[in-house]
Amino acid sequence: MTPPDVRKITSAAEAARARAFAARLTAGLGAPEVERARFLTALTARLRACLGACGAELTLTVRPSASDGTLLVEAVAEPVPAELGRTPLWRLALTCPGRPAWTGGEPHRSQHPDECSLVEAVLAADVETAAILRRLDETERQLRLHREELHQTNQGVMALHAELDAAARIQRDLLDAERAARGEAEKARRLLTFLADASAAVTASLDQEDILRCLPGLLVPGYASDVEVWLFDEPEDPGSGHSAAAVAAARLGRPQQAGPYPGALPGIDDLPPSVLSPNAPLLCIPLTVRRTLGVLTLTAPGDRFDEDTSVMLVELARRIAIALDNARRYEQHRDTAEALQRAQLTALPGTEGVRLAARYLPATRGLNIGGDWYDAFPQPDGSLLTVVGDVTGHGLRAAVIMGQLRTALRAYAVEDDSPARILTRLHRMLCHQQPNLYATAVIARFRPGDPHVVWAAAGHPPALARTPGGTVRVLDTRPGVMLGVPLPFEYEDHTAELPPGSTLVLYTDGLVERRAHGIDPGIETLGRAVAALGAAELEDLDACAEALLKPLLRDSERDDDVCLLLCHIPRDDADVLRAENACRAAGTELPETPGQQGPPAR
Repeated sequence: MTPPDVRKITSAAEAARARAFAARLTAGLGAPEVERARFLTALTARLRACLGACGAELTLTVRPSASDGTLLVEAVAEPVPAELGRTPLWRLALTCPGRPAWTGGEPHRSQHPDECSLVEAVLAADVETAAILRRLDETERQLRLHREELHQTNQGVMALHAELDAAARIQRDLLDAERAARGEAEKARRLLTFLADASAAVTASLDQEDILRCLPGLLVPGYASDVEVWLFDEPEDPGSGHSAAAVAAARLGRPQQAGPYPGALPGIDDLPPSVLSPNAPLLCIPLTVRRTLGVLTLTAPGDRFDEDTSVMLVELARRIAIALDNARRYEQHRDTAEALQRAQLTALPGTEGVRLAARYLPATRGLNIGGDWYDAFPQPDGSLLTVVGDVTGHGLRAAVIMGQLRTALRAYAVEDDSPARILTRLHRMLCHQQPNLYATAVIARFRPGDPHVVWAAAGHPPALARTPGGTVRVLDTRPGVMLGVPLPFEYEDHTAELPPGSTLVLYTDGLVERRAHGIDPGIETLGRAVAALGAAELEDLDACAEALLKPLLRDSERDDDVCLLLCHIPRDDADVLRAENACRAAGTELPETPGQQGPPAR
């Protein structure tokens, strides 16, 4: 450690020399320029303050630092003794990395004589100041570079933030658009689903009343608060009135919307609010199929009709119009067919020796008419021909073909009374004139006084013969092919015993055939019902016909027509008396004893 340098500072010159000495000392020890300038500036300011307070004693000490081996320059300024109590002790230290170039005593005084010009000190101070300024210039340059880099970085960050903000806005817009598209798609799906379900509901029936009855249940309250249908061809109540919008829709054939404000609905004209509904908008849609059938008037469920909903409602009205038009056309065809059917089923003749009763029930599904028919007519020779037939299919065509067969059969019967030959000629006629159309038929011929019946069948269910004693026999001789089958075929006559008191039952397959069970169980049921008839019941043949239908037609729904013809051979009193006497003589039971009744024999 070098001895301290102690100086009395009582004048500006001494202060300047002390500062110059401190500058040389710290420069020689390699103190950093900035720290050295700060040290000297602080020292100069303290010396100037001491001069104003009657002087001070300055001590400069150089000693090693205890921490890292560098040198520590310490400056201590003590006020003169007279001012000690008023001026505090001042101390300042500077760390220097160098080693001192002098040792012992006060060599600095010999190396730096007091007569050293203060001008040199000032020049040296300028050099120091210049070095500091250079450092400051470099620092400012670096600062400008860093400021520019920071500015560029800030610009980049701002641009990045702007891009991120724009990307966020675009993403929000895309999400909003996606949500809106999903909402529109869900709405469209809901409307299309409703349109499909409503269309299926209105087209499920061919009854106009059923169609009109289901509309409020479909549309209220989701799509309308009230539904009104104005059909032009239907009678109206005297007090009923129609809105001006409905009248305009009927007159112009275009949908009309009447409300407190314009609806701006696509394809729909706007009208002022209706007097009948001044607060709720009305949507009046014409029901048009080839011509305008009427007007559908809907009252909005809220304050307005939605655009997409209005498009769906217009389309639904078009389908309702188609359903109503189909129902009307069906009713017209049904009325025509029923009239034709009634014209074909003429009254049964009243002939001696045979009593007749018949029943015809149309199918409950479809057009309600088919090709089933029965007929009975006397021949020129006094015999009676009874016929039951069934043309395949339903509707007007089946009824027309049935009428043709009935007419042709009567014409052929005039020339020939053989049931087999009549069927043969019918078969040829049907193959020639109506290909791909088939029919079944059975013809039975009764001759007065003959206890036999001659019959022939073409693919028809077997007839049932009930004896006077109540036994039922199935005439199950193999029938010929169906009429119209494209094969040459000759039918054969068959004979069955039918004494007085017997009954012959002719019928079509609609009476006995069921999809789940076939035809045989139905024939057995019919046979049991015929066997259960008593002698007193056979006196009223119409009541017998009703009694036979009950066990076989328990269901109200029928897919096929039903035709039944009963042919009963009555017995006169002489015959009854002879039969009773013969039974008593032989010791046997009377023929009508219930114990003789039984199931059909095949």
